[in-house]
Amino acid sequence: MHLLRVSRHLSRKRGPLTASGYPDRQGIEALDSVVMDVRDRIANLALFAAAAVVWMLVGLVVTTRDPLVDPSAGFVGAVLIGLAITLTLIPLVWLTVFGRHRRIAFRGDWLRAVRRSAWVGIVVAVLIVLRVQGLLELPIALFMIALVVVAETTLSAER
Repeated sequence: MHLLRVSRHLSRKRGPLTASGYPDRQGIEALDSVVMDVRDRIANLALFAAAAVVWMLVGLVVTTRDPLVDPSAGFVGAVLIGLAITLTLIPLVWLTVFGRHRRIAFRGDWLRAVRRSAWVGIVVAVLIVLRVQGLLELPIALFMIALVVVAETTLSAER
């Protein structure tokens, strides 16, 4: 006979289910977050905090440096904006998937969230660099986005 390990929050009595399929919260002790692990919560908060710091750096670079006077300012700004967007999107993408999976975190969800957010950050950074250099055109931007969509679709295919 094999026994499965059950998380602490799953072993508690939930009470009767309501019409929505979720347990009735009346009479149950209030918990901070019944379904999200502490490490996931801390990771989300840490990523949002890191994103806030990078967004402050973006504001500093954008308001104090001119890319026409200092050519490296455009590249620094592009990298910082790409990093800020990536750090902002990682927890948002993970939380979206977490919600869609009925609040269950599956193995690989964080990796997929990081990969998808990195794609967006890289594309944004490259588009900003192309814009600063005066090389950005609509067909180039659409081609880059199509490449990312195909690559992510290939990597995310269910096996």
